[in-house]
Amino acid sequence: MMKRFRFLILSSARVLVAGALGVCASSAVLAADEMPAPAHGIAMHGAPALPADFSHLPYANPDAPKGGAVTYGVQGSFDSLNQFIVQGGTTTARGIRDSDYGALVIESLLDRNMDEPFSLYGLLAEAVRMPEARDWIEFTLNEKARFSDGTPVTVEDVIFSFEILRDKGRPHFRARYNRITAMEKTGPRSVRFTFEDGSDRELPLLVGLSPIFARHAIDPQTFDKSTLVPPLGSGPYIIDEVEPGNHITYRRNPDYWAKDLPIRRGLYNYDTVRIEYYRDENTLLESFKKGLVSLLPVADPARWMTGFDFPAVAEGKVIKDSFTLGTPAGMYGFVFNTRRPVFSDPRVRQALAMLFDFEWVNRNLYHGLYQRTGGYFDNSILSSRGRPADARERALLEPYMEEIAPDVLEGRWGPTEADGSGRDRKVLRAAVGLLREAGYTIDGREMKGPDGAPLTFEMLVAAKDQERLALAYQRVLALVGIKATVRSADSAQYQRRRQSFDYDMVLNTWLASLSPGNEQRYRWGSAAAGQQGSFNYAGVQSAAVDAMITAMLAARSAGDFVSAVRAFDRALISGHYVVPLFHLPEKWVARWDKISRPGKHAVSGPRFETWWATEAGQ
Repeated sequence: MMKRFRFLILSSARVLVAGALGVCASSAVLAADEMPAPAHGIAMHGAPALPADFSHLPYANPDAPKGGAVTYGVQGSFDSLNQFIVQGGTTTARGIRDSDYGALVIESLLDRNMDEPFSLYGLLAEAVRMPEARDWIEFTLNEKARFSDGTPVTVEDVIFSFEILRDKGRPHFRARYNRITAMEKTGPRSVRFTFEDGSDRELPLLVGLSPIFARHAIDPQTFDKSTLVPPLGSGPYIIDEVEPGNHITYRRNPDYWAKDLPIRRGLYNYDTVRIEYYRDENTLLESFKKGLVSLLPVADPARWMTGFDFPAVAEGKVIKDSFTLGTPAGMYGFVFNTRRPVFSDPRVRQALAMLFDFEWVNRNLYHGLYQRTGGYFDNSILSSRGRPADARERALLEPYMEEIAPDVLEGRWGPTEADGSGRDRKVLRAAVGLLREAGYTIDGREMKGPDGAPLTFEMLVAAKDQERLALAYQRVLALVGIKATVRSADSAQYQRRRQSFDYDMVLNTWLASLSPGNEQRYRWGSAAAGQQGSFNYAGVQSAAVDAMITAMLAARSAGDFVSAVRAFDRALISGHYVVPLFHLPEKWVARWDKISRPGKHAVSGPRFETWWATEAGQ
């Protein structure tokens, strides 16, 4: 898998085919011989891997039968059908446009091949032009593109979608689209977006991935309000039934306009997709055992090892699949809210991170199946761990060396290893020593700060699995006089508090891809630290982090990009913004035999939108 992964990165260093390149000095219409030729796809670095005449995505079965039904199960609740706004954006019904279940309702101009780092191919747009400078991009709409009510997708719909998201969408949409200086209709089916400059080389691709709405079905005055009115989209499904907080059902549109496009062949095969909501993981698992849920991703090793001993597994009616991933492990950790004074000193954060006993937790709670996470791109060529910074990284980091730890720069840093006893005295002493450097002392049985106040904070959790983990961490913290309380909140309250940064410490997962980009501004950028609804849960405000994100987006070669990401990784690690926890070496999914899947999965893992109902093929 690593060889395959390196091949993907190295292949991205190839130069775009000459027909897809050109240079444009302004947004003015150029002579035909100066224009880049229309292309079937674009890539962040190099050329897209699939040729213009590709028949289907490499991980899809073009002969997958249509029909049947699937029921997904998720934990939580929902009270909105608009995921693109701040209000209710984190409690929107799953599936409308979803990283796990696909774009069931709302589509974009281009779509990803998940077997490449970051390449896009035609969907609503049949062709795309983009100059080498990337200071503009132009799309030609597919004349067959239709919304589910039969109306054509027009240039006016596209421009409206960008304007409404710029004016009333979530903060990352606003920040992104404010860098578009012009949106022009350049033909009956073509639209051009012009940017301030070409320094953000990912921005044109993000424009291609942006959601497109039906202008005639949206009231601009109420777009930024939560709603339970089903949206009108161009996707393969129509919302059929909504029961807020409990379930949402999608019905496949038999007249779906793109069903024969290569980017859609073998995808979206079920006649009905139903998503059921559950309050906790135990109830969800029990529903799966009863066949009420068709398939179940599992992230808890204890559940994977001990929760599937019921008869249907022994009889072969329930199948347990394991998938090796070719993407970075990402980051799952306890997040320090650095907006709170208790976590303002990075030495305090570092000491607290040292006190998480992964070895004890992994053995006693998770059957030893987790691997420790250290950085933000572990298990990939993008990771800085175990590698000294190269010349390009050092040049990028040179103005910010006061923010970068020497052992991180040299590739020697790693998360603290304990003896697994749950009270490793060597680790406890080292953490207490670091706290002393920050002005803390142990007074009796309490750790007190320079102002004499006890070192205490609250850990906010939303599930029993999170609570169990937090209690294990709490026990070790108490050994050195640190009082951490664990507060459990229901899903609605939990989301509200996260959205408004109303917590001391919270658990979070940041997924990672082979092509990190603009989403990192929204997760870690200084401008997002004060924007409610952003994913900068740690409140990071770092000149080094901001500069490395800018360098990633400006990279023109695969080599420059990898160095920028590694430098970014070093800046985040040095800031000690989270307590890094752990990750699985593979992805686990259990499914009833009524669900079938392709023999090949994408580098990023299984894609559920390519699976199908077994009975449909019989």
